[in-house]
Amino acid sequence: MSQYFFTMDKIEYRAVIKFLFLEGVAPKEIHERLLKVYKDSSPSIRTVERWVAEFRRGRMSLEDEPREGRPKTASTPEIIEKIQDMVLEDRRITERDLVEALEISLDNVSHILAEVLGFRKLCAQWVPHSLTMKQKRIRMQLSQQHLERFRQDKKDFVRRFITMDEIWVYHYDPESKQEAKEWCEPGTLAPKRVRVQKSAKKVLASVFWDAKGILFVDYLQSGKTINSDYYCNLLDQLDVKINEKRPGLQKKKIIFHQNNAPSHTTQKTITKISALKYELLQHPPYSPDLAPSDFWLFPHLKKFMRGKHFSSNEEIIAAVEAYFSSLLESHFRDGIHKLEDNWTKCVEVKGDYIE
Repeated sequence: MSQYFFTMDKIEYRAVIKFLFLEGVAPKEIHERLLKVYKDSSPSIRTVERWVAEFRRGRMSLEDEPREGRPKTASTPEIIEKIQDMVLEDRRITERDLVEALEISLDNVSHILAEVLGFRKLCAQWVPHSLTMKQKRIRMQLSQQHLERFRQDKKDFVRRFITMDEIWVYHYDPESKQEAKEWCEPGTLAPKRVRVQKSAKKVLASVFWDAKGILFVDYLQSGKTINSDYYCNLLDQLDVKINEKRPGLQKKKIIFHQNNAPSHTTQKTITKISALKYELLQHPPYSPDLAPSDFWLFPHLKKFMRGKHFSSNEEIIAAVEAYFSSLLESHFRDGIHKLEDNWTKCVEVKGDYIE
């Protein structure tokens, strides 16, 4: 559809711009109106501003100015340099803008952008928080510190490392658009789906795990909230499970990892962790990309649960337990080992979020 508008309606766009300009509408509002009607195929704000400027100077024609001589050769250094300068000046400039400004073909513009200059047009990456310079510095420093510790004795670190986090599990969590893709025969239309929301009913699961597997999962009881008292009780249960499931760690000091949720950072909780003789591995704030549950364990669980309907909390709990039981030990081990990669990348990007 966007190609149709570009090839068939370039004059139409200019006519609309001219009409609204003569009515006294500002370029920004003209662009907004076009965008509302033509969506992604509408001219950019740069194009609108350029044509408004032309009409303001007295231009009446909507046609392109006649070109003299032979068409411009797209491979000249001058054209390449102009395209590079225009893109660096406006990262959101469209290929259509470049075609109109430089009077060369769309194919040539595409070739220069991709093959000559190596540019790619990417969507912005969503991040959980806008990090300050101080927060980036903390992330980088802790990543460097943990990386050095990990590399001193990887086997020992992985053996003693235990992590935890909480996750909401919904009675119904719809599949994403990507997950709902279907194979279709040639000539058939894409299947249609009704947009639905996550269910209001959900269960909060606190998951404690290590490189061998799940140590235990707590499902928040109805009417309860996770405060320091509740969380300290979970830590006591964790200690019992470690003795039961990991007897070889009884004489080892646990390297315990958690995020910075309020119940995890109270003085009472810190005192409890110290009393259990765990070594608390510092976690930088706003850093799910450095938490194995967030970047490894939970994404796989969410994908497994999406699209399934559960009529009760008991059904959800049974499904979560069955899923964790089906995982091989290597799945958990790989998640812990990936910490090394993530810490390394965090240091390389100077504390910024990693992909």
